[in-house]
Amino acid sequence: MNKNVEDILNRQVEREAYSSSLYLAMASWSEVNGFPGVADWLYVQSDEERLHMLKFVKYINERGGHAIIPALKKPETEYKTVKSMFQEVLKHERFITASINEIVALCVKEKDFTTQNWVQWFVNEQIEEEANATKILDKLKLAGEGNLYLFDRDIMALRAAGAGGAKA
Repeated sequence: MNKNVEDILNRQVEREAYSSSLYLAMASWSEVNGFPGVADWLYVQSDEERLHMLKFVKYINERGGHAIIPALKKPETEYKTVKSMFQEVLKHERFITASINEIVALCVKEKDFTTQNWVQWFVNEQIEEEANATKILDKLKLAGEGNLYLFDRDIMALRAAGAGGAKA
Protein backbone atom coordinates (compact mmCIF):
# COMPACT_ATOMS: atom_id res chain seq x y z
CA MET A 1 0.00 0.00 0.00
CA ASN A 2 1.23 3.48 -0.86
CA LYS A 3 2.54 5.13 2.34
CA ASN A 4 0.69 8.43 1.73
CA VAL A 5 -2.58 6.57 1.24
CA GLU A 6 -1.93 4.43 4.31
CA ASP A 7 -1.30 7.55 6.39
CA ILE A 8 -4.49 9.31 5.28
CA LEU A 9 -6.54 6.15 5.83
CA ASN A 10 -5.09 5.84 9.34
CA ARG A 11 -6.09 9.46 9.92
CA GLN A 12 -9.61 8.44 8.94
CA VAL A 13 -9.51 5.56 11.42
CA GLU A 14 -9.04 8.18 14.15
CA ARG A 15 -11.82 10.39 12.76
CA GLU A 16 -14.30 7.54 12.56
CA ALA A 17 -13.40 6.41 16.09
CA TYR A 18 -13.85 9.97 17.34
CA SER A 19 -17.21 10.15 15.54
CA SER A 20 -18.34 7.05 17.41
CA SER A 21 -17.18 8.52 20.71
CA LEU A 22 -18.80 11.89 19.97
CA TYR A 23 -22.18 10.34 19.18
CA LEU A 24 -21.93 8.12 22.25
CA ALA A 25 -21.36 11.21 24.42
CA MET A 26 -24.32 12.92 22.72
CA ALA A 27 -26.47 9.83 23.35
CA SER A 28 -25.58 9.87 27.02
CA TRP A 29 -26.43 13.58 27.30
CA SER A 30 -29.75 12.96 25.54
CA GLU A 31 -30.62 10.04 27.78
CA VAL A 32 -29.97 11.88 31.04
CA ASN A 33 -31.86 14.93 29.77
CA GLY A 34 -35.07 13.04 29.04
CA PHE A 35 -34.75 12.34 25.32
CA PRO A 36 -34.69 8.54 25.05
CA GLY A 37 -35.61 8.56 21.35
CA VAL A 38 -32.80 10.95 20.49
CA ALA A 39 -30.47 8.85 22.65
CA ASP A 40 -31.45 5.68 20.77
CA TRP A 41 -30.82 7.41 17.43
CA LEU A 42 -27.39 8.53 18.60
CA TYR A 43 -26.49 5.11 20.06
CA VAL A 44 -27.21 3.58 16.65
CA GLN A 45 -25.19 6.35 14.99
CA SER A 46 -22.28 5.69 17.36
CA ASP A 47 -22.34 1.98 16.51
CA GLU A 48 -22.42 2.78 12.80
CA GLU A 49 -19.38 5.05 13.08
CA ARG A 50 -17.50 2.30 14.90
CA LEU A 51 -18.29 -0.04 12.01
CA HIS A 52 -16.95 2.59 9.61
CA MET A 53 -13.73 2.70 11.63
CA LEU A 54 -13.46 -1.09 11.44
CA LYS A 55 -13.93 -1.00 7.67
CA PHE A 56 -10.92 1.29 7.41
CA VAL A 57 -8.87 -0.85 9.81
CA LYS A 58 -9.59 -4.03 7.89
CA TYR A 59 -9.01 -2.43 4.49
CA ILE A 60 -5.63 -1.00 5.52
CA ASN A 61 -4.49 -4.35 6.91
CA GLU A 62 -5.83 -6.38 3.97
CA ARG A 63 -3.99 -4.13 1.50
CA GLY A 64 -0.65 -4.66 3.20
CA GLY A 65 -0.62 -1.61 5.43
CA HIS A 66 -0.78 -1.41 9.20
CA ALA A 67 -3.86 0.14 10.79
CA ILE A 68 -3.04 2.19 13.86
CA ILE A 69 -5.62 2.47 16.63
CA PRO A 70 -5.28 5.98 18.06
CA ALA A 71 -5.93 7.57 21.40
CA LEU A 72 -8.94 9.86 21.21
CA LYS A 73 -9.62 13.31 22.55
CA LYS A 74 -12.60 13.59 24.88
CA PRO A 75 -15.74 14.75 23.08
CA GLU A 76 -18.02 17.48 24.36
CA THR A 77 -20.43 16.12 26.98
CA GLU A 78 -22.84 19.03 27.51
CA TYR A 79 -25.25 20.70 25.11
CA LYS A 80 -27.66 23.58 25.60
CA THR A 81 -30.45 22.13 23.46
CA VAL A 82 -31.24 19.17 21.23
CA LYS A 83 -31.18 21.57 18.28
CA SER A 84 -27.69 22.88 19.11
CA MET A 85 -26.51 19.30 19.49
CA PHE A 86 -27.81 18.35 16.03
CA GLN A 87 -26.22 21.47 14.60
CA GLU A 88 -22.95 19.99 15.89
CA VAL A 89 -23.86 16.65 14.28
CA LEU A 90 -24.27 18.36 10.89
CA LYS A 91 -21.05 20.34 11.35
CA HIS A 92 -19.19 17.13 12.22
CA GLU A 93 -20.63 15.21 9.26
CA ARG A 94 -19.53 18.01 6.93
CA PHE A 95 -16.03 17.72 8.42
CA ILE A 96 -16.06 13.96 7.77
CA THR A 97 -17.27 14.55 4.21
CA ALA A 98 -14.34 16.89 3.61
CA SER A 99 -11.99 14.29 5.07
CA ILE A 100 -13.34 11.55 2.78
CA ASN A 101 -12.98 13.91 -0.19
CA GLU A 102 -9.32 14.45 0.75
CA ILE A 103 -8.82 10.70 0.63
CA VAL A 104 -10.35 10.53 -2.86
CA ALA A 105 -8.17 13.42 -4.04
CA LEU A 106 -5.02 11.74 -2.71
CA CYS A 107 -5.97 8.43 -4.31
CA VAL A 108 -6.32 10.18 -7.67
CA LYS A 109 -2.97 11.93 -7.19
CA GLU A 110 -1.24 8.69 -6.18
CA LYS A 111 -3.08 6.70 -8.89
CA ASP A 112 -4.43 4.29 -6.26
CA PHE A 113 -7.61 3.50 -8.13
CA THR A 114 -8.34 0.43 -6.02
CA THR A 115 -8.62 2.53 -2.86
CA GLN A 116 -10.41 5.28 -4.76
CA ASN A 117 -13.02 2.74 -5.82
CA TRP A 118 -13.26 1.29 -2.29
CA VAL A 119 -13.70 4.69 -0.62
CA GLN A 120 -16.59 5.56 -2.97
CA TRP A 121 -18.89 3.73 -0.54
CA PHE A 122 -17.99 6.37 2.08
CA VAL A 123 -18.59 9.21 -0.39
CA ASN A 124 -22.13 7.92 -0.85
CA GLU A 125 -22.54 7.32 2.87
CA GLN A 126 -21.65 10.93 3.63
CA ILE A 127 -24.32 12.19 1.25
CA GLU A 128 -26.81 10.22 3.35
CA GLU A 129 -25.31 11.31 6.69
CA GLU A 130 -25.52 15.01 5.84
CA ALA A 131 -29.04 14.62 4.45
CA ASN A 132 -30.20 12.85 7.64
CA ALA A 133 -28.76 15.55 9.90
CA THR A 134 -30.35 18.26 7.74
CA LYS A 135 -33.75 16.52 7.87
CA ILE A 136 -33.54 16.31 11.64
CA LEU A 137 -32.69 19.99 11.91
CA ASP A 138 -35.63 20.78 9.61
CA LYS A 139 -37.95 18.79 11.91
CA LEU A 140 -36.53 20.57 14.95
CA LYS A 141 -37.18 23.91 13.28
CA LEU A 142 -40.81 22.88 12.78
CA ALA A 143 -41.08 21.67 16.37
CA GLY A 144 -39.67 24.90 17.77
CA GLU A 145 -38.01 25.21 21.16
CA GLY A 146 -41.06 24.00 23.05
CA ASN A 147 -42.36 20.51 23.56
CA LEU A 148 -40.15 17.98 21.76
CA TYR A 149 -42.08 14.93 22.93
CA LEU A 150 -43.35 13.95 19.46
CA PHE A 151 -39.98 14.64 17.85
CA ASP A 152 -38.23 12.47 20.44
CA ARG A 153 -40.80 9.72 20.03
CA ASP A 154 -40.55 9.67 16.23
CA ILE A 155 -36.85 10.28 15.52
CA MET A 156 -36.07 6.63 14.83
CA ALA A 157 -38.64 6.71 12.01
CA LEU A 158 -36.49 9.40 10.37
CA ARG A 159 -33.50 7.01 10.44
CA ALA A 160 -35.49 4.20 8.83
CA ALA A 161 -36.97 6.51 6.18
CA GLY A 162 -33.57 8.05 5.36
CA ALA A 163 -31.93 4.68 4.93
CA GLY A 164 -34.59 3.08 2.83
CA GLY A 165 -35.36 0.93 5.83
CA ALA A 166 -31.86 -0.49 6.31
CA LYS A 167 -28.40 0.77 7.20
CA ALA A 168 -25.11 -0.76 6.11
